[in-house]
Amino acid sequence: MLCIAVLITISALAQTGSAATPSSSSALPSAPSATAATTPATGATTGTKVGTININEALFGSNEGQRDMEELSKKFEPKQTELKGKNDELEALKKQLTTQQDKLNDDALATLKKEIESKQKTFDRAVQDAQEDFGNQQQEIATKILQKMAPLIVKYSQDNGFVLVVDTSKPWPQSPVLWWGQSVDITKPVVDAYNVQSGVAAPPPPAGAARPGATKPSPGAGAAKPAAPKTSEPPK
Repeated sequence: MLCIAVLITISALAQTGSAATPSSSSALPSAPSATAATTPATGATTGTKVGTININEALFGSNEGQRDMEELSKKFEPKQTELKGKNDELEALKKQLTTQQDKLNDDALATLKKEIESKQKTFDRAVQDAQEDFGNQQQEIATKILQKMAPLIVKYSQDNGFVLVVDTSKPWPQSPVLWWGQSVDITKPVVDAYNVQSGVAAPPPPAGAARPGATKPSPGAGAAKPAAPKTSEPPK
């Protein structure tokens, strides 16, 4: 859904902007150099300039995206605690079945198995509902930021002579882009420009965070969806 929204939003803005002559000056930083296509017969450049952007990384890697995802994660902490409690209860029943099944009579054994199956279904449904709710709210954050970032992406691309910018959020073969060089990636300058435009300060590093310069996980995936620890299937 996000990819479709990105495509529609940016395409519409690009078509609108193409009717006007791009400004010769821009407050945005200059684009990284890109290799121009050449005509095989003559070796002359055609002026074609293609860029890439990781939309997920741009949205959730911006100061605003990081702030909003941190707030969303905190909002779901009570739900995660609730799911962990349900999971612990389920695991305790499964342990009871494993250790006592030889000592229980048929009726007690059947009752215990039925209780485990019922709680397993309830737990699985609760996890699915929580993940869907989290995903929907994550989508709302992405859409809100995209509406403000998309015009900046279009302006940056036009001001820097790009005729095509492709999204590299998904790896090949989910995406048609097999390979690209970092020299044509505009994600960082777009995020830097958006941070200035939004006025949102960079979020403070979490307690115990790695020292500056250490490798950080990609922000493209946003925050982890709420989920309880994996459980085994109910015993037969």
